[in-house]
Amino acid sequence: MFKPLAFASAIALAGAPAMAEPSVYVNPEYNAGFTGSKFAGSSLELHVGYEEGPWYVQAGPALANDGSSSEWGMSAKTGLSGSVSEKMDLYTEVSYAKFQDADAGYGVKLGSKYRF
Repeated sequence: MFKPLAFASAIALAGAPAMAEPSVYVNPEYNAGFTGSKFAGSSLELHVGYEEGPWYVQAGPALANDGSSSEWGMSAKTGLSGSVSEKMDLYTEVSYAKFQDADAGYGVKLGSKYRF
């Protein structure tokens, strides 16, 4: 479980020398999940973040809802994006969420964006 987190963190740190002017931001985000047409759960994240060049980190309270009850917890994300060619960017993100009545949740994203 920690190997993907370490890998994504190493990628994020590799971009540190290319950092630009820093900024602080607010990022409220709502996510909902479904299995077929059945609601599986949702989360509302109320993050404050810091971004410097291609790297960001954000964290804050989160409200999880499984359809029958809601619970406050906390969540955080860090990521990095960078251009690998004139038309293609790569990005990575590592996330963490913890609520009192559930095991900690982790996520890893790795993707690309291609412009035509």
